[in-house]
Amino acid sequence: MNSFRVVLVFLILSIESVCAQQPNVLWITIEDTSPQFIGSYGNSDSRTPVMDQLTREGVQFTNAFSTGTVCSPSRSAIITGIKTYELGTGNHRSNYSIPAWLKGFPYYLKQAGYYVTNNSKTDYNVANEKQFIAEAWNESSGKAGWWDREEGQPFFSVFNFNESHQSRTMTHPYEWYVENVLEMLPEEDRIAEDEFEMPPFYRDSPEMRKQMARVYNSLKLTDNRIGDLLERLREDGLLQETIIFIFADHGEGMPRGKTNGINFGYRVPFTIWFPPKYEHLSPWGINTRTDELMSFEDLAPTMISLAGGKVPDYLKGRVLLGENRSPKADKLFLSSDRSDNGIDMIRTVTDGRFVYSRNFMPYMPEARYIRYMEIGEIKQIMRIDLENGLLNSIQESIFQSREPEVLYDIENDSWETNNLVGNSEYQDVLVEMRSALKAHLLERKDVLMLPEGELDRISKTTSPYEFRESESDFPFEAIYAAAKLSGFRSSEILAQQIDLLESSNPILRYWAAIGLKSQSKEALKANLAELEEKMNDDYPYVSATLASIVYEINQAQESQEILKKSILSEDKHLSLMAINYLLYSEHKSPFIEPIREVYERQGEYNSAAASKDFLGSLGLIPNDFENR
Repeated sequence: MNSFRVVLVFLILSIESVCAQQPNVLWITIEDTSPQFIGSYGNSDSRTPVMDQLTREGVQFTNAFSTGTVCSPSRSAIITGIKTYELGTGNHRSNYSIPAWLKGFPYYLKQAGYYVTNNSKTDYNVANEKQFIAEAWNESSGKAGWWDREEGQPFFSVFNFNESHQSRTMTHPYEWYVENVLEMLPEEDRIAEDEFEMPPFYRDSPEMRKQMARVYNSLKLTDNRIGDLLERLREDGLLQETIIFIFADHGEGMPRGKTNGINFGYRVPFTIWFPPKYEHLSPWGINTRTDELMSFEDLAPTMISLAGGKVPDYLKGRVLLGENRSPKADKLFLSSDRSDNGIDMIRTVTDGRFVYSRNFMPYMPEARYIRYMEIGEIKQIMRIDLENGLLNSIQESIFQSREPEVLYDIENDSWETNNLVGNSEYQDVLVEMRSALKAHLLERKDVLMLPEGELDRISKTTSPYEFRESESDFPFEAIYAAAKLSGFRSSEILAQQIDLLESSNPILRYWAAIGLKSQSKEALKANLAELEEKMNDDYPYVSATLASIVYEINQAQESQEILKKSILSEDKHLSLMAINYLLYSEHKSPFIEPIREVYERQGEYNSAAASKDFLGSLGLIPNDFENR
């Protein structure tokens, strides 16, 4: 009996010893920020001393990437640890089903004894979000923090600072910014309009500098707020017991950054700070920087492992810290899809130096029409400058249709102004990136290659994540073969796309139609009779797409009627698709009244709520449409 008690005491002490080694973790997320605007990443004009000190004392990542370029897809990948094009959560915003067994990763930290809190943004982009949040967190609210845990209990606490959000830097009126950002800063903290360099894709004018100063001052206010939080951690005697992560949720919330599938949209500042007690957990040491590749897919397995939990088999990201650390990655795979009313689809691969992006809908520009961005003065100024011929070729290019592929050398072209796809010296890199992206997408079975209305339909009976595993329902290899033609122009590719319009699979016909939108007008005219015949396809996403092509050629009455019917459809995704096609048309006038009817029917016309709630965050009102 005595020996049994000895063993029991030993086990209890062992368990207590393990628990005592569990570090507290504080996550500080800032919104809409690229490394180019942080002092420790080389911007001498920025004033971010708190973040800079954490970076100097901790580990600075120079190759950290969000998996998406807008908040809800990015946060979906963070909380689930699954890429959005596997889960079906890449469109901002949406609420499609996820598997019932899938938990937010803090759930597993709770199982390991942690007190887990979120203060307070969620935006996880999943169905049944309230239940999902309740399962993931002990508390998720504006009052949540480490202070309500049991004595001695390790904590994982997230704090989100929105002072650098796009609303502050560009979309709220300037007067709001002055009151809520600029006047919140002491005079000595403020960055003047002539105290920084302008990115080359923005015109260097007094009007634009007035807007860009908002970025620097919003980040300064963010930095001050972070300092306040760290002071509370210090006052509670927890600073030396806590590992601190600080990072942005995606790239800069300004035109060409947020919502765009290039480095400026993906790459984020990212630092991990270790107190001396836990320095041994850092494979990089401290007071250092690393060019190791990491993405938000890695955060869930890293946190579960750090907490002493078992990483679920479905998580494919890396464990970054501790003795269970995964091998380094040589490439990362990223994505950008619809944002509010702006449909899009981009897939990206990077090795840190080179960023290769494949634009599957290149007929729309980088500065595509997204209502939430258009209300910002900076976007309005840019459009006025464009109309007045004041922009140079780089500045104009973001308003033009894109190339199907871009390849940027970030080491020598940090602002991504020189596309290397046509440069013979980089063909080996291009071929390698193309091949890697193709292999990855075939492995992961990108479910977002379905029209969004299909995701909605699938979610009524299963989840997109599970649906994509059915070869009979989702023949991904064939779908990808059709989609990969999109954007490229040649007589051979056009012929393949015309042939695909005969396919019995509507998704193949859909991608054929999407691809045809990038073909030259002359080539399409030569096939007009066949396009006019096929635009009566019984799959509405094919019909609307082909009708938009025919309408641009000859404004035929039949194509016009198909588009009007699509706009007025009860299928909000079809309506959104048709309106997006017409946003870039030079012949909009017949469609103003149907759009007005849609808004009046929904009681949303001229409503501020339209920017978030209507037509999948369509946010477009008829007057905006008329003025495009």
